[in-house]
Amino acid sequence: MPIPGPALRDDGGVGAISDAGGLHLYQLWLHAEYGGVVRFQLPGAGVAVSVSDPLVLEQTARVDERPASLFAFLEPFCQAGNLQVIGAEEHAPWRRVLLETLAGRPSHERHFGEFVSLVEGLAERWGGAGAGAGAGAGAGAGQPAVLLQKELTALSLRMICAYALGGAGSDAVDAEKVVDAFEVVLSEDDGTTRASLALDYLRSTVDRVIAAREESGQGADRSDLIRALLAAGTSPARIRDTVMVIMLAAHHTTGVAVSWTLHLLGRHPEVAERVAAELDRVLGDRSAPDYGDLRELTYLDMVLKESMRLYPPGPYGARETAEDMVLDGADGTYEVPAGTTVFYPFWAVHMNPDHWPEPEKFRPERFTPEAVAGRSRFAYVPFGLGPRSCEGAGLAMVEAQLTLAVLLKRFRFRPVEGHEVTPVERFVLWAADDIPMVVTPRDGA
Repeated sequence: MPIPGPALRDDGGVGAISDAGGLHLYQLWLHAEYGGVVRFQLPGAGVAVSVSDPLVLEQTARVDERPASLFAFLEPFCQAGNLQVIGAEEHAPWRRVLLETLAGRPSHERHFGEFVSLVEGLAERWGGAGAGAGAGAGAGAGQPAVLLQKELTALSLRMICAYALGGAGSDAVDAEKVVDAFEVVLSEDDGTTRASLALDYLRSTVDRVIAAREESGQGADRSDLIRALLAAGTSPARIRDTVMVIMLAAHHTTGVAVSWTLHLLGRHPEVAERVAAELDRVLGDRSAPDYGDLRELTYLDMVLKESMRLYPPGPYGARETAEDMVLDGADGTYEVPAGTTVFYPFWAVHMNPDHWPEPEKFRPERFTPEAVAGRSRFAYVPFGLGPRSCEGAGLAMVEAQLTLAVLLKRFRFRPVEGHEVTPVERFVLWAADDIPMVVTPRDGA
């Protein structure tokens, strides 16, 4: 049967998305109106098929190609071929090395102490005389307001910089210059002199670290990303592109995930108090967890996951069918021709009322082991699905849990009065005017 959807428009769908207030809101409307499988016009990809039904998502999970046009924006970071759209034959072994490193406990433990130092440095600044830097509207005397997205994405970039560029050759790396260069690249239009110089600086910095690793000749080390890629025979150019893309993706997604979580906790103080009580029980008088403590912070984990359900850091995914497919949906069976863009609106998946009762409500208890066991595993996909899902998901969760643990052990967060937080889609799910929050010390912290 034909896939339902709105009438095609001469503007390629741009007007419909604009009228809805953005692609994320348009997707919510599309699936509420037409069901779990919808045909729609996606600018840059022609007519696409959007899937918000987890049971149909599962049927597409093995698709291993991406539509090149939708990922062209990453090409400035990749000189050896866009890593997001390389063919399956080349992608599979490269992905295997990344998973062995990024998802491995040795890698997490090796860098955990440095992550702690970076987060505690931010906490000290927020709690000290400089805490009001970048204050948002409504901050009163003794009640500094911080811009969460600005501060936490910068922190996340410092963390991933330490992770990817630490070790041999890292003495020559100025982390603050790397952070500044990334901000220039992301904020300037492609081709400007400042953006070109910043991109050249980033590439040369990564190249120096790679060369130092090669010269040290210490062999494979599955806790060191660059050494693992060198040991796998990956070319220096491909390693540089890998590091660049990981740094780009990791700092934005982790920073906004923590920002949205603190935003929700500021509006649900009873949940924040329960998180604080768990931190006090597990950590005692310590200001930060050890790596092994993270598995004991079960309620914090539930809170973070529920936050990423409501505000998935990366709100979309996309695949391209290599052959004809048949999708069995709740409303019928649909034929999808080869070469079709299959669009994954993660926000609409996470708001599907058939799988998430009262989906707009913030309920961390949705992620108890019993609740998770009773739900399709494709109902929750904050890091994507299948062979193109995020290789850094495990590392991102460690960074986010650690950051939340340190900040919530020490501070309370509450919204700035009169500030409206409005989600918009950029590279990640962003807040239009940041998320300013008033930060005060917890009693006895």
